Amino acid sequence: MLPIPHEFAIGGVYLPPLLIAAILGVLGAILSARLLNRYRLSRYFFYPPVVMLAMMAIYTVLIGTFIIGS
Repeated sequence: MLPIPHEFAIGGVYLPPLLIAAILGVLGAILSARLLNRYRLSRYFFYPPVVMLAMMAIYTVLIGTFIIGS
């Protein structure tokens, strides 16, 4: 079993794992929102910006739990 990283070093700058998970979560949500807009599926949502925030939160939790936390 691998130990959970306490921080990531990128170019000599230490970053917390939650920040990395949040950045990846935002990128995943942007990609998903672009795909939803491209195929015109976002018109079925009442307020698409809230859906974007929810996707950010979901992706951040999933990435933090399963990718960074493992």
